[in-house]
Amino acid sequence: MREKHTGHLNKAEVVCFGEVLLRLAAPHSELLLQTPTLAVHIGGAEANVAVSLAQLGHRVVMASVLPDNPLGRACAGELRRYGVHTTAVRTGPGRMGLYFLTAGAGHRPSEVLYDRADSAFAMAPPDLMDWNEILTGVSWFHVSGVTPAVGPAAAESALRAVRMARKQGRSVSFDCNYRAKLWERWRGDARTILHDLVQEADLLFAEERDMALILGRDFADVPVRDRFRVAATEALEKFPNLQRIATTVRVQRTVDDHDLAATLLSRGDLLTTRTYSMGRIVDRIGSGDAFAAGLLHGLKTSLDDQASLDFGLAAACLKHSIPGDFNLVGCADVHNLLRDAGFTVRR
Repeated sequence: MREKHTGHLNKAEVVCFGEVLLRLAAPHSELLLQTPTLAVHIGGAEANVAVSLAQLGHRVVMASVLPDNPLGRACAGELRRYGVHTTAVRTGPGRMGLYFLTAGAGHRPSEVLYDRADSAFAMAPPDLMDWNEILTGVSWFHVSGVTPAVGPAAAESALRAVRMARKQGRSVSFDCNYRAKLWERWRGDARTILHDLVQEADLLFAEERDMALILGRDFADVPVRDRFRVAATEALEKFPNLQRIATTVRVQRTVDDHDLAATLLSRGDLLTTRTYSMGRIVDRIGSGDAFAAGLLHGLKTSLDDQASLDFGLAAACLKHSIPGDFNLVGCADVHNLLRDAGFTVRR
């Protein structure tokens, strides 16, 4: 399962940690099993970020646990296919984590059905990962709130990882990605665990509802237009390591017709972007991860915060045109959108 390597384990810029999943989706906006066919894609929140960063030119290592069977080997191979290194992918007992997607259409929303219990990732003991070794020499560590939501062992692993990253002086990005269904399955203390993860983060991806959960307070009394700013300001005051909080802002008229923008609050400025209108969405799954990867790319390549935010949003916008979880666009594609290069066929 693990690729061969020479020298140090990583030689990486970024390490992403999370469960790699198989996505089984009803084709062509059908209901699940309306016809006896399922389209298969590989994904998972952190794997999506890893692949996107690799497509943008970064050296990324995926840290995960997969079953040592044909499904697990196929997932590891798919990551390598898109340039992600699997030197920190381990194998263990348990099954492949799955999720089933019924893509919405018109006024019928999409629906996700998780089938992840007793996966190799969920069952892996926290000491399986040597975070001191895995994180040595990297600049960024990325994880999302989906990882601790999988179960108590994964939650402990995520906490150990961010604390080691902080101890080693690495930058930490954390995407809240609150998944109520996963937390409820094992009755996990989402607020406490997410709070402890945010405490170690430099960059947080979160909307006001995520911050309300973590801060233990309701922002319903704040005007809608001000909620992100107020919630993010409180979060920056509470968590001294945090430097930036970012989120996308989505307006949905139907499942297929959205407007997308983004905003970021740092310790100096509140920044916003242009709004993209998307009238024919192919696949929105993974668009938040594409945004995270795009923003990380900007910060890692010394773009200023506004340019990084603009790049992240453009990457997220393009993801809506790509089937599957992974955003497979490169820097040139994003820059073409940023400069409004148009829609003529490129020859």
